[in-house]
Amino acid sequence: MRILEGIITDRGSKYAVAGGPCKTAQDAKAFIKALKRNKKFAKATHNTWGLITDQGPSKDDDGEAGAGMVILRMLEREGLNDHIIVVTRWFGGKHLGGDRFRHVQEAVRLYLADLSAG
Repeated sequence: MRILEGIITDRGSKYAVAGGPCKTAQDAKAFIKALKRNKKFAKATHNTWGLITDQGPSKDDDGEAGAGMVILRMLEREGLNDHIIVVTRWFGGKHLGGDRFRHVQEAVRLYLADLSAG
């Protein structure tokens, strides 16, 4: 499991991104469960994720409507299958509007850059 913490801060909200190999929706549930063993991630407002497998795409917005689809689109564009990406947000008290999607995209970009760097 690869985790990048403290990557984006905006109006009090904080973001992290995590990911790793994942072949099924069941694996995704196990991955999220493992991530939430870290109390910090268990207390997060949203743990949104996307995954593309042989069975097709899976996602969970976890209350951040539309965020899972943003992650899926980026995974498709990158051609990255069997690898889950989870964007975590701790709400800071102020609504971000459409900026939240920009932050999800940036978090995924940072993760993909870190992944390709080794």
